[in-house]
Amino acid sequence: MIVGMIGNIHKLEPTRLEFEVNGLIYGIHISTNTSYALNTQKEKSEKLTLLISQIIREDAHLLFGFIEDIEKVTFERLIKINGVGPKVALAILSTYTPQTFGKIIEEKNIAALQRVPGIGAKGAGKIMVDLAGFWSELTDSHNISANQGSQNEALLALQSLGFKSTDIAKVLKTITSSSTQEIIKEALKLLK
Repeated sequence: MIVGMIGNIHKLEPTRLEFEVNGLIYGIHISTNTSYALNTQKEKSEKLTLLISQIIREDAHLLFGFIEDIEKVTFERLIKINGVGPKVALAILSTYTPQTFGKIIEEKNIAALQRVPGIGAKGAGKIMVDLAGFWSELTDSHNISANQGSQNEALLALQSLGFKSTDIAKVLKTITSSSTQEIIKEALKLLK
């Protein structure tokens, strides 16, 4: 299974990317948010890393690409909902950033969800019910702000030791230390 690619942009459209990896060009479906992020990065000559979600069907092998892990995780959770396919999931992620979508879910804003092409009142309600609680778990494990670089480093170190992201996130909220080493020391005491 393909989970990521490192390569260069061959051709970029608002919802589709042709990505060149070692002489092969892959057709990848993307959200407009990812397209915008790629467009700002394509000026640089360095290779880009793209996170991939692969869906294999009888009639097609589909690749969906993301710049941010939170967008990929949100997409993969959305397509698990009965009646929400990859096209609707990409439409949601093209209409809203993952963070905005999370706020819509937390606030149970069905009207905002219905603004996404292909989602009616019934579908919006089903998505709200199926994603209840999902967003808070996701933000606990993925949404550490940029000014908390030490906490982010500590999170990665603790994950590599085998601790769960949700447990780590809960513990990190209670820690006041600012250096990565001190955060890890305190967290280890609280996690054991």
